[in-house]
Amino acid sequence: MTQFTFPAEWSPHAATWIAWPHHEPDWPGKLGPIPWVYAEIARILAEHERVEILCHDESIRAAAKEHLAAHGVHRNVQLHLVANDRVWLRDSAPTFVHDPAGDVVLANWDFNAWAKYPNFARDAEVGRAVERITGLHRIEPVRPDTGARLVLEGGGIETDGAGTLLVTEEWLLSSVQVRNPGLDRDGYERAFRDALGIRATIWLGEGCVGDDTHGHVDDIARFVAPGVIVLAYEEDPADDENHRRSVDNMRRLELAGAGAGALKVVKLPYPRAVTMHGDRLPASYANFYIANGVVLVPTFNDRNDRVALNTIAELMPDRNVVGVHALDLVWGFGTLHCLTQQQPARRAPGRAR
Repeated sequence: MTQFTFPAEWSPHAATWIAWPHHEPDWPGKLGPIPWVYAEIARILAEHERVEILCHDESIRAAAKEHLAAHGVHRNVQLHLVANDRVWLRDSAPTFVHDPAGDVVLANWDFNAWAKYPNFARDAEVGRAVERITGLHRIEPVRPDTGARLVLEGGGIETDGAGTLLVTEEWLLSSVQVRNPGLDRDGYERAFRDALGIRATIWLGEGCVGDDTHGHVDDIARFVAPGVIVLAYEEDPADDENHRRSVDNMRRLELAGAGAGALKVVKLPYPRAVTMHGDRLPASYANFYIANGVVLVPTFNDRNDRVALNTIAELMPDRNVVGVHALDLVWGFGTLHCLTQQQPARRAPGRAR
């Protein structure tokens, strides 16, 4: 069997993929400012790497060009006509992996819109579109028990690039999940080994309060270097449910090796609770995105913005750390990591993982 490897996000990128916002129900009553946020994200990224942008139709492509031009983005971006339902490419786009020769391959998961929305047929075809645009080989990972396509989303998996994966039980094993009915912990770990080359899976408990995906790990725990994890941690026990979840996830990481020194865990604060029309939103600094030479971090007009930016800057001193205002963006139940998907550069054959 071909052994694939899942590179860390800080590995060199060939490009970042995003899709231009167009689906008003994702930001009810707030779609207006969202393209301007996307244009700023594209501006920052285009200074460091190519940005590939999927546009739902010709009118959206024209709007994207207008917004990008207004932000002074005239190079290092490519716009593609690809119909899509929503723009959260972390989940609907393929996960880019390396094959043994170092070539980049598209691990194209089956996508069911987080088992929550009926309209996802176009998002389920994004992988084929990326294959057509890039010419990269596309694979469809399967369940080890039935051989059916594996339903998965990129926001639920986080790697150090050396064979360790972070996931949550809430996302894949809780009773509310209908992604891969009947697939157990051992089955998932076999699937991660086959599709991503994972040798060790660390199972955290629950994601953050307000997460529309039922527990994606990219809102709570992220690798920033080999053996170094930032964990979104709510210190105040009087605050809300996030404190209990934080304590449990810290305990799980300690059991996985932090106590023995195999892992270094650094706490990342939460901002104040962010709500809209009574709905709790998944506002988390952990939803940052690492690109070539830069880290984009969501900010929320909160006193902890500076703490989060400084913490990440200290842990990743080789990159410029840039805050991106995300109070409007998070109304769509996602921020910077959710909307991006990295395309790693080709790896030289024989290069160490």
